[in-house]
Amino acid sequence: MSQLSTTPAVLVPEDGRTFAGTAYGAVGETVGEAVFSTGMTGYRETLTDPSYRGRVVVMTAPHVGNTGWNDEDDESGRIHVAGYVLRDPAIRPSNWRSRRSLEEELTAQGVVSIAGVDTRALTRHLRERGAMRVGIFSGDSVADEATLLQRVQAAPEMAGSALAAQVSTTEPYVVEAKGAKRFTVAALDLGIKTMTPTRLAERGIEVHVLPATASFADVQAVSPDGLFFSNGPGDPATAGDQIALLQEALRAGLPYFGICFGNQLFGRALGFGTYKLKYGHRGINQPVFDRTTDKVEVTAHNHGFAVDAPLDEATQTPFGTASVSHVCLNDDVVEGLELHDDGGRLRAFSVQYHPEAAAGPHDAAYLFDRFVDLLAAAGTSATNESETRA
Repeated sequence: MSQLSTTPAVLVPEDGRTFAGTAYGAVGETVGEAVFSTGMTGYRETLTDPSYRGRVVVMTAPHVGNTGWNDEDDESGRIHVAGYVLRDPAIRPSNWRSRRSLEEELTAQGVVSIAGVDTRALTRHLRERGAMRVGIFSGDSVADEATLLQRVQAAPEMAGSALAAQVSTTEPYVVEAKGAKRFTVAALDLGIKTMTPTRLAERGIEVHVLPATASFADVQAVSPDGLFFSNGPGDPATAGDQIALLQEALRAGLPYFGICFGNQLFGRALGFGTYKLKYGHRGINQPVFDRTTDKVEVTAHNHGFAVDAPLDEATQTPFGTASVSHVCLNDDVVEGLELHDDGGRLRAFSVQYHPEAAAGPHDAAYLFDRFVDLLAAAGTSATNESETRA
């Protein structure tokens, strides 16, 4: 049985309050924006989700690490969190697929973390004060509080940060359709999770994953039936090039589906603003109302920014009529958008949450089927228009 470290560590928020603990994972120093996740399971998905780039994740569940770490469930090629905060980590993992402990993986990847923290008090602090920069310091990095606070306050803030290019693929790649190929989709990787193209491929879609720096010409080069924008980190206001690409695609009539960051960029492409939430939505138990079906879904979230669009009225845009399709039942945050043409036909849609949710829940998996229906309808419409012209 492994033993937990007794090396002192301290977590220092930018407002000066400190939380004592012990070193966990790598020993050293890290700074990032502190956010809390309410998921009781799925820590593997959280740690390897590129959308968490630059963030120190506080786990509200008290006991973490029970199932260890395997080599099959990663959502990307590495851990992306800037730091990790736990209350009571498992001393020994217990799962038939586990290859090593959570702490061993955090150490191997150099992720500075802290255990033994009163995460309930820290979460309440973040709920009252909002997401803020924090530092985790252990080993030789520990110094007097004034020095540590200065290091934290010197770190960049999340607002205004452009991070998608840091986590995107550098080279295009293809995820083949499973079974008979029905459609081709160009997917812009802004921090895409492994499960997303998998879910598309399961529905007969050949997915061409493109770098975040791709142009509309790069999109056209794969002759896609539709365009997809993934989740990703950073401030959507910094993604001007990706927004311009999406606007070109909408002008060209290309069907569109976006997730998370892709929802925020869709909103900005339509002319809406975006804003930073006080502490964001994170975890796998967020209730969302789908106005198109009148159903409530329990969904997986990870977003610190949201779209500023009117909840109860449609908006005319240069591309058609836009409306809010999904709303969070906790706080009325916009969780989805739809775009219809003048005839009422759906042209594009997006959601703020994660329908691919590898750890669950799977209430929102139908959205991939909705995208397939959109692609099929667009193809039928294009065929009819071609036959009419002939």
